[in-house]
Amino acid sequence: MALFDLPLDELRDYRSASVEPTDFDAFWSKTLQEAREHDLDARFEPVDTGLTTVEVYDVTFAGFGGHPVKGWLTLPAGTREPVPLVVEFIGYGGGRGLPHEHLLWASTGRAHFVMDTRGQGSAWGGGGGTADPMGGAPAYPGFMTRGIDAPENYYYRRVFTDAVRAVEAARSHPLTDASRTVATGGSQGGGITIAVGGLVPDLVAIAPDVPFLCDFPRATTVTDRHPYREIGLFLKTHRGRTEDALRTLSYFDGVHFAARGRAPALFSAALEDQTCPPSTVYAAFNNWAHDDKTIEVYEFNDHEGGGPYQEAAKVKWLRAYA
Repeated sequence: MALFDLPLDELRDYRSASVEPTDFDAFWSKTLQEAREHDLDARFEPVDTGLTTVEVYDVTFAGFGGHPVKGWLTLPAGTREPVPLVVEFIGYGGGRGLPHEHLLWASTGRAHFVMDTRGQGSAWGGGGGTADPMGGAPAYPGFMTRGIDAPENYYYRRVFTDAVRAVEAARSHPLTDASRTVATGGSQGGGITIAVGGLVPDLVAIAPDVPFLCDFPRATTVTDRHPYREIGLFLKTHRGRTEDALRTLSYFDGVHFAARGRAPALFSAALEDQTCPPSTVYAAFNNWAHDDKTIEVYEFNDHEGGGPYQEAAKVKWLRAYA
């Protein structure tokens, strides 16, 4: 696919038309307050993986509604003092997979926590094991329209809350240094990372790659690729509900979380990315509130973005922060 979105010089100045809800902060404050009424109940069970360079723990903690959420915590073998912590979120349809799929960050001497995404983990990778106990109103198959009838019911209210609680759970382990916590992820994981960056005030850095869940008004009209297309197909059937749907989505738009970003950030974008169009990525990047921010651009890549090149860029970049 050749370049289809705005040219790079316009991307650098692009601003989203997404309207921030007046009660955005109150909505998320209440949501997280309700989640914290449940005991975090973070449990770390050692796992015999056969790997000799890392120690792995099977983690369960209480997420949204007190629902059990799974994760892996991986530490460099022999860790005896707290080390910097990288919390990672997974792309759309994937799950936490198997421990040997996540060795990069522990290999850099950091602790690595990867969160399972509720209800997902059945489309690629090693799978997932976290259910989503809550149902919702009629939705297009997938996750993008589950509970889209109201912000209180929307699927990503639960996921973003799980993600904040995942940071809290990972920080509760005695061998993680809570004061040096980083959030990262690609695609959906990048969108979750931006949300966490806006909801957790004391991260030392975030690194979202080709992030999803940003600038819904543009994303739903500039690309016909899934998952954004799920929203269009829902509205194709439910005629006349566009305004209501966009209102719900505005509570989950990375653009608005970015306005609350308080940590240095390394973004990435791919100019041929039809899944997460570059203008939607730049919408969040340009709105990221912290002055220390940079974006890696991959001119001839689709949604794979920088792949291993971006991983190498993140390893180098994080040396200054954690």
